[in-house]
Amino acid sequence: MDDETHTPTASAGGRWLIEPLGKASIFTSEQLTAEQLAFAETASQFVEGEVLPRQNDIENKKPGLLGELLRSAGKLGLLMLDIPESYGGLGTDKTTSMLVTEYMAQQASWAVTMGAHVGIGSLPIVFFGNEEQKQKYLPKLATGELIAAYALTEAGSGSDALAAKTTAVEDGDFWVLNGVKQWITNAGFADVFTVFAKVSGKFTGFIVERKDAGVSIGAEEHKMGIRGSSTCEVILDNVRIPKDRLLGRVGKGHKIAFGILNIGRLKLGVGAVGGSKYALRLAVDYAKERRQFGKPIADFGMIRQKLAKIACGIYATESMGYRTTGIIDAFIAQGSDAEKDRRTQQALEEYAIESSILKVYGTEQLDHTIDEALQIFGGYGYTEHFPIERLARDARINRIFEGTNEVNRLLIPGTLLKRAVMGRLPLIDFVAQVTAELANPDLIPMGVDGSIMGREKRSNELAKRIVAYVANIAIQKHMSELEDRQDILGALADMLIDVYLMDSVVQRTAQNIPGFGRERTAIQREMTTLLVADAYDRVVQGGLRLAAGIAAEDELQVIASNIERFHVVRPLNTFAATEKVAAAVLEARGYPALG
Repeated sequence: MDDETHTPTASAGGRWLIEPLGKASIFTSEQLTAEQLAFAETASQFVEGEVLPRQNDIENKKPGLLGELLRSAGKLGLLMLDIPESYGGLGTDKTTSMLVTEYMAQQASWAVTMGAHVGIGSLPIVFFGNEEQKQKYLPKLATGELIAAYALTEAGSGSDALAAKTTAVEDGDFWVLNGVKQWITNAGFADVFTVFAKVSGKFTGFIVERKDAGVSIGAEEHKMGIRGSSTCEVILDNVRIPKDRLLGRVGKGHKIAFGILNIGRLKLGVGAVGGSKYALRLAVDYAKERRQFGKPIADFGMIRQKLAKIACGIYATESMGYRTTGIIDAFIAQGSDAEKDRRTQQALEEYAIESSILKVYGTEQLDHTIDEALQIFGGYGYTEHFPIERLARDARINRIFEGTNEVNRLLIPGTLLKRAVMGRLPLIDFVAQVTAELANPDLIPMGVDGSIMGREKRSNELAKRIVAYVANIAIQKHMSELEDRQDILGALADMLIDVYLMDSVVQRTAQNIPGFGRERTAIQREMTTLLVADAYDRVVQGGLRLAAGIAAEDELQVIASNIERFHVVRPLNTFAATEKVAAAVLEARGYPALG
């Protein structure tokens, strides 16, 4: 495939809603380089050889094991991908980092442990540390000599992080910290903590070391899932730290906290791809072996439907995930090497909408995957004798981590609408275009232009118009109070997620067909057709429900009629398409790549 033809460009975050599909190329997993795939192979071998064989010991919290595994990963270079070369790291692109995250996700307790260290634990120092802090901590974090943790949450401040009660007071050449942090991953053995406290009411970041006097660690939490990971309270009792442990500037802690959460959301979404692929492999192997009524249950239609739907969900998450990492890398590459850390911070803010979409869809798709996989196992799946039971417990936390899915659903439309008001996103111009099309229906792109995936492209373009149309109605009806209408924002979020899904899978498949041919992309085309059909129907129905919830009775008929103008009823033989995908899944013994 000619990579030059499909070099991703760093279009502004959210522009996929208002721009025609295909205006800019996107990055796909088919474009991974040999170097990126080599990192993936290293990660795969590490998980298969070192982590999965020790699952029982991890689950039972064998003392020292996770620290040992982190140091082993450090020797292979797997902890240093996001750390600049000048501080002992490799400074790879974000796609490589996310690809390694995908492979690590096969064992959730391990993935959470490593993810907290290399992500939210180390990156605050990478992005916001001064030169002395970077020189002191990053080389040892890169090897696993030091283990990092991130201490933000408190008993009274979960999603409302800025309501934290922990305080920091100046005392000569020291800061004195007091407070209790809760649910801190890696706390049981971490050496370095990014801690957030208030300085005269101003939210601020600090670096605290385990050995600092006054730092104590609470008992391990007994959790439903990710039992092998360490989760404890971090208690700060008159902890005196030098003035040079201030991270960033006083009162700017929110920039650290929220910026780092964006990359955590991105990693959760990509990690869901790896977890889902693993669960699918388990389900396929069991369905082939388990016999009922004289034949393998893999021969039963409803089992095959489950396998096909799981594969489609993975294709969607994978498409959105690597598209997002691709535009982040493209954005960073527009600056010089000296600007890389600053550009990375800017990229994470620029693509906060996409990161939240990926977090919500990916974690919910993972839950659905594991739930359906457990159903395939039947009663056996509900016992500890089969690993799917552990996966079901482990996956549940992902919808709570890094901002609950409810919070992220508010952020998706909220951020998009704020950018529109600020002029950063020309949504108003697109709404004007949609209004003109409704006034002259001949302008509505109802035809199929004969291009690759033409029907799916049409569905995507029409869905964009429905979302813009109902969003504009919501703005007109509720104006300043819209940010308090979580019901409206949640409905808009679901529609936006479906548009990004459609835009990503159609673009990926359309890009792949010329390079790989129609035969090798046959299953990708079937999965895209199924995904788009479902997502498009959800957008249409979501628009109608939202209109019914915000419009007066005398307006509703007109609004509904306008939504229907963007609705094309396209009968689709989903049974045949599903069967083709299921057959490919069974043949591949898991997620089907290109033919």
